[in-house]
Amino acid sequence: MERPRRLRLQPVMRQMLAEAQIRPSALIQPVFVVEGTGIEAPIPRLPGVSHYSVDRLVDAVRAVADAGIRAVLLFGVPGRKDAQGSAAWASDGVVQRACAALRERCPGLILMTDLCLCAYTDHGHCGVVRSGCIDNDATLALLAETALSQAKAGAHVVAPSDMMDGRVGAIRTALDAAAQHDVAIMSYAVKYASAFYGPFREAQHSSPHEGDRRSYQMDPARGEREALREVRLDIEEGADMVMVKPALPYLDILRAVREASQVPVVAYQVSGEYAMIEAAAQAGSLDRTAALWESLTAIHRAGADLIITYAAAEMARKMAVDKG
Repeated sequence: MERPRRLRLQPVMRQMLAEAQIRPSALIQPVFVVEGTGIEAPIPRLPGVSHYSVDRLVDAVRAVADAGIRAVLLFGVPGRKDAQGSAAWASDGVVQRACAALRERCPGLILMTDLCLCAYTDHGHCGVVRSGCIDNDATLALLAETALSQAKAGAHVVAPSDMMDGRVGAIRTALDAAAQHDVAIMSYAVKYASAFYGPFREAQHSSPHEGDRRSYQMDPARGEREALREVRLDIEEGADMVMVKPALPYLDILRAVREASQVPVVAYQVSGEYAMIEAAAQAGSLDRTAALWESLTAIHRAGADLIITYAAAEMARKMAVDKG
């Protein structure tokens, strides 16, 4: 009789043989930064996550770094909106000020900036709207300007999440022309028109006022062929990392992207995935920590080099306790 259980009997043996071992440095913490001062406001639909004004952000991010997290992904919630989303590239924009503060006071931390217009436009779409449709090419110039503004403010990595065709190339060209050669691009290469974004859109006030984003985000019914095409195009245009979003419902796509790509692959455990676990745990239906570990392990096992998760700092602290 074969006895595979021999290698599962002892906890130390299980730890030694674990093939998917998540490191704190492989986790990225999303952070929401808002206008104003003295603000640290919990986000109701994302337990444990808050809005921070820039003056409160530094201490919050220091605590994240102290937990062992090496990168944060900044999302801005602006005080004003217009048709083009001009606050996105303002030199004194909320993300730009956050980058400058964190570069000065949290040295060694990698600053990633979400690069999109949806939170900054008064219509809530990710690009310029003309005659009820997204003008893809007109949007590229605004995304490039935003990327350059974020880079000048101190971002190490810009992360275009808009899903416009050609945006990685436009951003890379603009960065290189401004001698921002060292700023990396983490492309949301495979981003689906998902039902799992609800809590995030509420937190960032970025829901479209009319219509939806299915004309530019990917159809969940499409498979890996479209995903790999998007990845190939972004890498050819200059992406340094590619992302799959959401994560858990698309592990098959994540695996395919990992096998086809020579650049680091990132997965985003999005707000709906996180909120589902929180809600189920609050209802007593599952063990919250165990469910978070299992879901993150599955994402890592499927091929993610890095994972963006709202539980990043918390999980890193638990790793430190377990190791101690």
